[in-house]
Amino acid sequence: QIAFMTLTLFPIRLLFAAFMMLLAWPFAFIASMGSDEQELEKPLSWWRKIVDVLLKAIMRLMWLAGGFHWINVKGRRALPAEAAILTVAPHSSYFDAIPVTMTFASIVMKAESKDIPVWGTLIKYIRPVFVSRSDQDSRRKTVEEIKRRAQSGKWPQIMIFPEGTCTNRSCLITFKPGAFIPGVPVQPVVLRYPNKLDTITWTWQGPGALEILWLTLCQLHNSVEIEFLPVYIPSEEERKNPALYATNVRRVMAEALGVSVTDYTFEDCQLALAEGQLRLPSDTCLLEFAKLVRSLGLKPENLEEDLEKYAKRAMKMKKEKTDLEEFSAYLEFPISSTLESMFALFDENEHGIIDVREFVIALSVVCKPSKTLETIQLAFQLYQSEKGTILEEDLAHILKTAMGVSQINVTHLFRAVDEEEKGEITYDDFYRFAELHPHFAEDYLHSEPVGDGSGLETSSLPAPNGICTDFSPENVEEKRQFLQKKLN
Repeated sequence: QIAFMTLTLFPIRLLFAAFMMLLAWPFAFIASMGSDEQELEKPLSWWRKIVDVLLKAIMRLMWLAGGFHWINVKGRRALPAEAAILTVAPHSSYFDAIPVTMTFASIVMKAESKDIPVWGTLIKYIRPVFVSRSDQDSRRKTVEEIKRRAQSGKWPQIMIFPEGTCTNRSCLITFKPGAFIPGVPVQPVVLRYPNKLDTITWTWQGPGALEILWLTLCQLHNSVEIEFLPVYIPSEEERKNPALYATNVRRVMAEALGVSVTDYTFEDCQLALAEGQLRLPSDTCLLEFAKLVRSLGLKPENLEEDLEKYAKRAMKMKKEKTDLEEFSAYLEFPISSTLESMFALFDENEHGIIDVREFVIALSVVCKPSKTLETIQLAFQLYQSEKGTILEEDLAHILKTAMGVSQINVTHLFRAVDEEEKGEITYDDFYRFAELHPHFAEDYLHSEPVGDGSGLETSSLPAPNGICTDFSPENVEEKRQFLQKKLN
């Protein structure tokens, strides 16, 4: 079918969809000319209402060309006065733009998107909230803009995908709080793609964007369901606590979808699938550590500054072990259940003391998941002797912590780095070796046979859902039991 459709229907559909997008461009361009913020907050003029209808019709024809012959809509879309924000989940594909083009609600977009030919003009027409990667204060400004628009009562509704990344719809990951900080009522919107073959899902693993487009256009028919759930009006407690508000809305949406929820986040996805030289195994406890870091109140935007501060303190402490009270003073956080859980992650022998150098290494991985050599360089500074060298057991401590596993065999790697057989290595030795062997972890660690007390205790389970093994709803209880063992 794919071969036949590729030669027949696929090129026709692709050209027609491209033509529809080009046809929409002049209408969007004219309607966007000369618009200032004051004008955008006013009700649409008669001619802009006509443009709105024309663009929606053109966009509907574009989706029709993609095989979405009908779009099943359930429930009633709330008026802007009833719900200023539409929260949409699960987010699994760029085809999730279908409800955007149906409603022309504003969305949150990267600022770079407005410079894309044709598409950028269409994006600007719906008056999005732009996020700038070059602006370090962009996160705060974006939240403030969402809050301002939501509370003004004059702007169009804002459509937000609170998961912040694509999943395969098997569960709902933690919602980001941006949509819930304004404390205004939101309308949950759930998406379903009840197709026999799933060619829609575009996640961290699996087919790429072009392959998804090709396979979808080769299907005779593609189904999509959009359900507008009842407006969710937050309680006073939820208004004061956006995280609680987000959690409760997520639960309502999960129940409507009939799926599970997981406490992992977009940042956990980045950590689990970072493209550094140390690929995290499926049984890593660093995902749990990252969650505890967030629960403790360490902000992602300040992590690098915090890392530098904690590293300097650890270097002064050298090899001294730390109990819970001293760990509390070291972090400048009061003792709490979260702090106790974090302490337990590093107290594997249950002696009531830990090495804070391991905390610093774990924090470095969470802070810079793709920068393996920077983490190892920092670890060498923490563990090296006065001669600037470390022993095999030190390398084992470093890599065990950096990969979040309880046991690891580094003998093969250490001997490969220690070419002169001195029994100790420097960071320069390790760096030269890593330059020559960029896949050293895969070649010298992951290839080690798994057994009792040697090698990585990794799972052979395939990643089932496009994020990482740990996020599968079927494995949630198993994962929880494993982490409980780590904490105990």
